[in-house]
Amino acid sequence: MTTTPTNASSNLPSKPPVVDLATWEAARDELLIREKAHTHEGDAIAAARRRLPMVELDGTVMVTGVDGAVPFLDVFQGRDELVVYQHMWEDGAPHERQCEGCTTTAWHVKDAVYLNARGVSFAVLTSGPWDEVAPYVEFMGYTQAWYSVRGVVAPIGEDMGHIMCFLRDGDRVFLTYSTTGRGNERVNASFGLLDMTPYGRGEAWEDDPDGWPEGQNACWYWRSDADGNFTWGPTSRPVPQWTRPGVTPVKTP
Repeated sequence: MTTTPTNASSNLPSKPPVVDLATWEAARDELLIREKAHTHEGDAIAAARRRLPMVELDGTVMVTGVDGAVPFLDVFQGRDELVVYQHMWEDGAPHERQCEGCTTTAWHVKDAVYLNARGVSFAVLTSGPWDEVAPYVEFMGYTQAWYSVRGVVAPIGEDMGHIMCFLRDGDRVFLTYSTTGRGNERVNASFGLLDMTPYGRGEAWEDDPDGWPEGQNACWYWRSDADGNFTWGPTSRPVPQWTRPGVTPVKTP
């Protein structure tokens, strides 16, 4: 599959007005004021997040990973803080039918070296049975730790599609934060970069200038076929899967 076009478009449907550099800089400086205010508000929200209360959980509950069944405490990998992504799972489904939204999140956290340097571990939890999860992790080439939480009670074993943060104090484990939906976008650098481009994400909910290309359904670009055509049809896969060695086109049932 390729997502690289052979020729760039020479007839765009619409585009920003062309101005001189000084005019562009003035408009950019005006927007920068709003961007800085947005950044500062984000800092204030993060400060409030650090002041949230927490709830104690049972750190001895067993989860299953490459080393078999281990207590949830082991997911911390010896560190005091832990961030997990809770990956949805469809039992018995082939790789290409697993959740494209969860693929987006997990794919963007392929390396947690900077989290680790700050004393924070990262892992993926999923409700799928380990005998199905293990070959999927190998196929995707994920290097982060994955664990099956099949049969584990909430909140560790439920609420898939969430990012959750935990704190450990010795052998005691506490849940400190959880988010889902667009809250998960914090780990998705691609969304942030798309939001900087002239045409954005190309989604219907976006507020675009008149004449801009018509937006499509949310996250329409998460799945594509073997030719790079974005589609949610039966011949599609989550986009990153086409980069995996040996992947062949999906056949329509």
